[in-house]
Amino acid sequence: MNIAAAITPAAPLEEIHTEAAWRGDVLSKGDGWIYQLSAKELAELEELGTRFVEADPDLRFVQKEEYPLTACAEAVLKWGRDVDSGRGFVLVRGLRTHLYSDALSAAIYYILGLHMGDPIRQNEKGDLIDSVYATSDKTMDDPTAKSSKVRDGLVYHSDSSDIVALMCLRPAKDGGASCLVSGAQIYNEILRRRPDLAPLLFEPYHWDWRRQDVRAPADTYTSPIIDLTDGVFSMYAGSLYILTAQDYPGVPKLTEAQIEVLKLFDEIAYEPGMAIEMDFRPGDIQWLSNYAALHARTGFDDYPEPQRRRHLLRLWLSRQGERPVIDGFGKNGVVQVRHKPREGVTVDDQGFFRIKDAPVPRLLADHG
Repeated sequence: MNIAAAITPAAPLEEIHTEAAWRGDVLSKGDGWIYQLSAKELAELEELGTRFVEADPDLRFVQKEEYPLTACAEAVLKWGRDVDSGRGFVLVRGLRTHLYSDALSAAIYYILGLHMGDPIRQNEKGDLIDSVYATSDKTMDDPTAKSSKVRDGLVYHSDSSDIVALMCLRPAKDGGASCLVSGAQIYNEILRRRPDLAPLLFEPYHWDWRRQDVRAPADTYTSPIIDLTDGVFSMYAGSLYILTAQDYPGVPKLTEAQIEVLKLFDEIAYEPGMAIEMDFRPGDIQWLSNYAALHARTGFDDYPEPQRRRHLLRLWLSRQGERPVIDGFGKNGVVQVRHKPREGVTVDDQGFFRIKDAPVPRLLADHG
């Protein structure tokens, strides 16, 4: 990363007054953040998804041009604008997953993902579609717990991609709501309350890479929390990994002021009215910019039967060139592209690279 670039802007800091700065209690009064698929759009997606399942292409190499969109073309452009330069997220509703096989649901989802960005690998095996499906009774205070495999609530964080998307196949018996909070609105609140601390968000911090990936090539990577390139606000947050990175030798110790701003950032995120909370319905797809909003999840109770348990499909997408940020911002500089495995891996046969396999949850012990 170019550390020299990660410095506080020379001009005085000002509040963000774009669509990206929102409060959940205001946004939730309307439904402008929900896109309802039309009958024409639905028919196109179901036809393309069926063709995808029957063709069974390798998920690593299939291209969007092989599954062009006509009826949905304008919708995808709108979702992209919402994610890149709007509120930072959109919920797409209307897919009839109760009528589909999981493979067909995943195929429709993957086709849309190809048009929204380029899928990237999500684990050591190379899976391009990951299942958020509880296979463990661990809680998140256990350092070995994997957030996508437990029923515990999750704290606000950013994922390792430009866009994180979730598709609901089956909701939980109770709970499991998706919670989003605007990074720009948190930043505005810090500016109002502690303008002396706000510049610290532009400084480079060490993030715990090893805790996120046991096979990471280094203990940490570096990134600021806030970036304002060409006047575009971007955020990468999640204080947990900044704090745990302090345990590694050679990592500079956080100053009292840095600890204070991290604490204030987290406190504001959880204040009443800041977040929007949504319950996923079967077929819902949430597209979310990791630069615009933090996401969390409430804890949930699941059904005892494996086939009825809460099951979401996750995509991580690279959306290169759509948002100006400094080199190395966040973690998207260290993720794995879909067409090739991790360096040093010669036989790339561990991932679920076929659509019939991709939505099948892995057992925790087999998840790397």
